[in-house]
Amino acid sequence: QVRLIESGGGVVKSGDSLRLSCTSSTRPLSRGVVGWFRQAPGTEREFVAAIRWRDGTTNYTDSVRGRFAISRDYASNTVRLQMNSLTPEDTGVYYCAVSSDWRLVRAPTDYPDWGQGTQVTVSS
Repeated sequence: QVRLIESGGGVVKSGDSLRLSCTSSTRPLSRGVVGWFRQAPGTEREFVAAIRWRDGTTNYTDSVRGRFAISRDYASNTVRLQMNSLTPEDTGVYYCAVSSDWRLVRAPTDYPDWGQGTQVTVSS
C-alpha cells in the first residue's frame, strides 16, 4: 500500500505564503504524476496542480496559476507546492495524490493513492 505524507499546512493571513510537501516512504514518486487537490467544507475535492515527474511538465487550475508552483525534488522523493499571495478562498484541506498514468489528469478518480491531507487556513 502506498503511503503519502503531506506537511506544511498552517494558519496564515491573506497575502502570505506557505509551502506544502508530499513524500512517500513506500513508493518512488517518479513513477508517474503527482497531484495536489484541496477540499473546503461542504465542497467537492478540486484539482489544484499536478506534475509529471519524468519531464517536469506541470498543470494548474486557473485560480492558482501564477500564484502557486509545483516542483519535484529527486534527492528527497518529494513534491512541493509553493503557494504565494494566499487568499481566504484558498482555505481547505490539501491532499497529495499519485497516479501511474503519464497524463496530467485532473479528476480525483484518476488518482488511486492519497495522503491524509494537511489543513491550510487563510484569514482575511
